[in-house]
Amino acid sequence: MTKQEVIDRLKDGNGRFVQDKLDGKLQDSARRDHLVSGQQPYAIVLSCADSRVVPELAFDTGLGEIFTVRVAGNVANSSSVASIEYAVAHCGSEVIVVMGHQSCGAVTAAIAGGDNGPHINHLLEHISPAISASGADAPVNDVVKKNAIMVRDELVSKSTIIGDAVSSGKVQVVAAYYNLDSGKIDFL
Repeated sequence: MTKQEVIDRLKDGNGRFVQDKLDGKLQDSARRDHLVSGQQPYAIVLSCADSRVVPELAFDTGLGEIFTVRVAGNVANSSSVASIEYAVAHCGSEVIVVMGHQSCGAVTAAIAGGDNGPHINHLLEHISPAISASGADAPVNDVVKKNAIMVRDELVSKSTIIGDAVSSGKVQVVAAYYNLDSGKIDFL
């Protein structure tokens, strides 16, 4: 598949999800058996860890189709970047989707500020640039979208593996926004 065909396939799957017409393919024992020897997911999705956001369902994909990395606020920390690098370098994935979502609790907490303890504070620091770029009074969903766009750009600039793959035309990185109320994913 070309990169555009991958994006179109994700969009088509999301259309089925929104219409409650999931096809449920590639989720059986035959598919599990097929994947024992390895994986070649056509896309990587960096998504928030929020339990309401399940990329495999939202894109109506089966086992082995997408390589999903989930972390609160869909931030590009060392572990999430390394996971994405692995999929680019060893699985042959050619599309990376950075997906924020409506009413993100991590972004809401980052906007609110305060001391949330060392681990949560460290996580929320990754969202601070999107808050600054959006403006002090920006609604949370505007910050979520800005964060997805900035993380998309950060993946390319922060990682030599991803940056080189993008420069050579092998990989495309896109930002997206998941609407909790409808299930629709908007590509930004």
